[in-house]
Amino acid sequence: MASANPAPAIFLAALAGAAAAQLAAAGFATDLYWKDPQPAPGAVTPYKTSDWQDGSATFYGASSGIGDDFGGACGYTSNDILSLFSTNTAALSTPLFVTGNGCGQCYELRCVKSPWCNPGSPSVVLTGTNLCPPNWDLPNDNGGWCTPPRHHFDMAPPSFLKLAQRVAGIVPVQYRRVPCQRTGGVRFCLHGNHYWLLLYVMNVGGAGDVSSLSVKRSGGSAWIQAAHNWGITYQVFAALDNSVGLSVKLTTYSSPQQTIVVDDAIPPWWTTGLCYQGSNNFY
Repeated sequence: MASANPAPAIFLAALAGAAAAQLAAAGFATDLYWKDPQPAPGAVTPYKTSDWQDGSATFYGASSGIGDDFGGACGYTSNDILSLFSTNTAALSTPLFVTGNGCGQCYELRCVKSPWCNPGSPSVVLTGTNLCPPNWDLPNDNGGWCTPPRHHFDMAPPSFLKLAQRVAGIVPVQYRRVPCQRTGGVRFCLHGNHYWLLLYVMNVGGAGDVSSLSVKRSGGSAWIQAAHNWGITYQVFAALDNSVGLSVKLTTYSSPQQTIVVDDAIPPWWTTGLCYQGSNNFY
């Protein structure tokens, strides 16, 4: 049936134009008034949720869902898992893990097409924190669940049980990338020494992942490019005086890539073995 008001958009546009004319006649700067709000300096465009895709899910590890075994291939310890993710984690199959570049990415999962799905097909949001290695001795549809090209999530048990009953063992799921919701700035845990500094990069918001990292001495101008070591770790081969703080520049792995500079990432008199948190993130 045709609408009784066939052109509401035209009507609203006419009202807007009339209001703009009145403002101009009164001496107001309408070119600024009618523009969309612009992002604050240094802000990044929010990471967008992707479309749903098909995958599968199982569960592994201690029933608590918390421990070193839930973050090993990325570099998260049990304390990191507890403080950052609780039980909302999964080991990713090779196509999702992407040689460690998938560490920190966030996904929403829902159980589909299984009699063992919980009523209403509730969803759960989790973070990729580990690798689910392939099992080349078994077919990828009969035990080799993490063998490529499958997109598979081996979840912490409490998260899996939000989706399906334990008896299922494995269920088909739909999944999509979602922005990582974090509290506070990016966290940097330091290992190594003043000549070889290893940074564990955590609590990354937005896309959740990192493809490039560089550091510079606070107040300096020369950036020192770090090399990706493994998982969430980046190494800097340079003599760094710890009496001076460090700024860190981060670029995401996911497209479209984004870059931020955490000026207050690491304070003066930093010490390896400790973690530091900057004031900004990919928000």
